[in-house]
Amino acid sequence: MKAITQTVYGPADVLRLRDVERPSIGDDEVLVQVRAAGVDPGVWILMAGRPYLGRLGFGLRRPRVAVRGRDLAGVVTAVGASVTRFQPGDEVFGASTAGSFAEFAAAPESRLARKPANVSFEQAAAVPTSGQTALNAVRYTGEVRAGQRVLVIGASGGIGSFAVQIAKSLGAQVTGVCAGAKAEFVRSLGADDIIDYTREEIDSRGPRYDVIVDTGGDRPLRLLRRALTPRGTLALVGGGYNKSPLLGGYSRQMLHAPLLSMVVGQRLRGVNSRDSVERLEELARLMESGAVTPAIERTYPLADAPDAIRHLTDGHPAGKLVVRVA
Repeated sequence: MKAITQTVYGPADVLRLRDVERPSIGDDEVLVQVRAAGVDPGVWILMAGRPYLGRLGFGLRRPRVAVRGRDLAGVVTAVGASVTRFQPGDEVFGASTAGSFAEFAAAPESRLARKPANVSFEQAAAVPTSGQTALNAVRYTGEVRAGQRVLVIGASGGIGSFAVQIAKSLGAQVTGVCAGAKAEFVRSLGADDIIDYTREEIDSRGPRYDVIVDTGGDRPLRLLRRALTPRGTLALVGGGYNKSPLLGGYSRQMLHAPLLSMVVGQRLRGVNSRDSVERLEELARLMESGAVTPAIERTYPLADAPDAIRHLTDGHPAGKLVVRVA
C-alpha cells in the first residue's frame, strides 16, 4: 500500500510517499481502508520529535511508528477475533496507533466510532483529536452551562472551531478571539461576538468571562486571569507549535497553572485529548443533530501530506486540514 513515512525526525521534508506492507491487526483491532486522514498538532510533534523527552515514548533516534498521521475515517475491511462493535463494510472514524496517512490503517476497536451518515469522510476525519480536545475543554474541564459567557482564544483554528460550536450547543454566549480577516468565519460557527486580537486585547472588557478556552498558549497567565471572573475556569489547550526542544507542543502556562490554581479562586486547568469511545460517540451525536459541523479549509491528496503539515504550522488555517486518501 501507499503511505507517508519517515525514518528520521525533522521538518516536513523528511516525509516520503512509499510502498509499505499493509498492516496486520491484533485480536482487538480493526483494519480500516482509509478514505481521509486528519492533520493536527500531534502529527507535527511526532514528525519533529519534540519535546525531546517525548522520544522516550515514541522512539529515541527515530519514530517507532514509521507511518505518519493519527486521525482517520474510512471503511472497515477486517476485524480481530475479539472485536464485537464493528464488521466489514462499516463506516467509522477515530484514531490509529499505527499511522493514518496510508491506504490502510490498523486501529484499536476502543478508538473508533461509527461515522454519522450526514457527514463526509473528510469531515469525520477532522474530528477525533481536535473534536475530543475541544469537548474535553468545554464540557468536562470548563463545565460550561447555559447562559455562561465563554471566550475561545484561537477560535478560527482546528480545536477552536469545534470549541465555539460545542459551547453554543450548551447554550453559552460565545466570544471568539481571532484575526479580523477570520471574523466572519468564526461568526459562521455560531460565535455571538468577536475580539480581533490585532486591535484589542482579551482583558480590555474586564473580568467578564466565566470560562476561557485558550488554544494559543502564548498569553501570560496574569493576562488570561484578568479576563476571567473571580470564580471562572481557564482551560489551557497545548502550546501551539512551540519550537523549544524541551516544551515541544506544550506551553509554560500549562506547567504553571496547576500550582497557581492552588492559591487563587479561579480554576486553572490543562486539557488533554484523551481518546474515548464515549467522547467520539458524543461528537457523532452532535454532528448528527447538526449542532457541530467540522469546518475544513482545504483537503490534500496523500502525496501532498507534507504540504498540509507545512500549512498547519505556518499558515494558520481557518478550521481543519485533511488528507484525502481514496
